[in-house]
Amino acid sequence: MKLSSGIVGEQAGPLEASIDARWLMAYSAGLGETDPRYYDSAAGVLAHPLFPVCYEWPVAQPLRALPALKPLFPHLLHAQHDLRIHRAPRAGDNLRTSARIIAVTQRKPGAFVVFRFEARDASGAPVTTTDFGALYRGVTVEGGDRALEEVADPAAPEATFPEYSKLDIPGNAAHVYTECARIWNPIHTDIAYARAAGLPTIILHGTATLALSVSRVLKQFDIDTAAVRRVQCRFSGMVPMPSTLSVHGALQGKAIRFETRNAAGEALISRGALLLH
Repeated sequence: MKLSSGIVGEQAGPLEASIDARWLMAYSAGLGETDPRYYDSAAGVLAHPLFPVCYEWPVAQPLRALPALKPLFPHLLHAQHDLRIHRAPRAGDNLRTSARIIAVTQRKPGAFVVFRFEARDASGAPVTTTDFGALYRGVTVEGGDRALEEVADPAAPEATFPEYSKLDIPGNAAHVYTECARIWNPIHTDIAYARAAGLPTIILHGTATLALSVSRVLKQFDIDTAAVRRVQCRFSGMVPMPSTLSVHGALQGKAIRFETRNAAGEALISRGALLLH
């Protein structure tokens, strides 16, 4: 399987998304959040830091449906995530989100493609920017590596991290997350599809694993959600369901560095970071 780096520069959108309290609350509920601020419609529902993945998903579809990428979709894995929060999305927002492919590079496991999502509010002010790194397993890049902009690589941790939280993933986690986030990819909910793609079973969304990990980090370090300005990580393993994971981390300067590991101690999320205001 091959992929031309000539797809760099392809773009989609902007698509408009109306953000309401119901969607914000559903996303948090899908993560099992109990903080009342995520459900306080009187004071204004707080958005979970990973909520932007919900309105980014629709505008990603036209790019993933490009003739060069569509046949490769079953081989796609979420490999890297870098979210910058300019201001938190809130109920009543009408956000316009654009997407473009900013890089295609060869990595040992396959072709690494970076999709950049930029969301702006009705006034044109930036709300969130995300670099979504997708790995197309077993795919060879033709035309050499190409990038329109530099893609930040999450920094390696300075030290090992202590464990501070267990994370139990139930067997229905991907189905619940799919409906609450409005993100549907059959590799997460359809066993036959997952097996046809070469996986032994369905796996949890990378963004769900990241969001659950972020929730544990915020709670452990008593961090206000509003203080989060950036979330970065690499995805270095898959999460079957059910699973028991562990979250490890430490405060380093104005960032909390963290990892999420499986029961065998293998990192599933590595180089995780919450950068704070």
